[in-house]
Amino acid sequence: MRVEELMTQPAIGISPTADIMEAARLMVAHGISGLPVIDQDVVVGMLTEGDFLRRAELGTEVKRAGWRSFFATPGRLAAEYVQSHGRKVAEVMTDDPVTIDASAELEDAVETMLARHVKRLPVMRDGRMVGIISRSDLVRALVRQAQEANSQTHSDDAIAAAVRAELARHEWGARTTVRVNVRDGIVDLDGMIFDERQRMAMKVAAENVPGVKGVVDHLTWIEPLSGIVIAPSEWETPQDAARA
Repeated sequence: MRVEELMTQPAIGISPTADIMEAARLMVAHGISGLPVIDQDVVVGMLTEGDFLRRAELGTEVKRAGWRSFFATPGRLAAEYVQSHGRKVAEVMTDDPVTIDASAELEDAVETMLARHVKRLPVMRDGRMVGIISRSDLVRALVRQAQEANSQTHSDDAIAAAVRAELARHEWGARTTVRVNVRDGIVDLDGMIFDERQRMAMKVAAENVPGVKGVVDHLTWIEPLSGIVIAPSEWETPQDAARA
């Protein structure tokens, strides 16, 4: 999936010469947590909720008492003063914004957000901003895909085949020692595992298959060094799985 398929458009931006209270009202009115700052069609910065945390109006500006103030340089103190007292967007915004091209893969957007510690990216095409993609867009897409998957009908045989295929893709899948049976959408995992961590991974793998209504855990853990057999503390039933 490409960024342009998921981005929010048109994106709401603000001028660097605008008053920060205008920006704050705009963010509240539209229920957004960040604004691209645009000057003559060029994205020059980002203004986010984080830029409003240290404000003199709230009494939350940085305060240094005693010896702590000794180690703060005049330049740093000056920058902190601007951040807490600045009236214009350009004075408070974060410079050098991180952007992404509209044709980029969604995976690239996620990697960029994680690597640069940002929650949103202005989306560019031919040097102009055409939208914005944020973490909330990813959450909405996740919900939409889940709804679409749940609306489809899946046979028990198809579900079982999909679970077995997913387990076969992974070294921890224990496809030779674990049996997968499905009845009325309830997946029954039965057999042996040799690492307790496999149990949760297998349940998660089954839960992610479209059409699955629940997972019954009948897996027995055999400790490989001692050969001790450890069964689940409480055997699950299909009714338990359906209620979970």
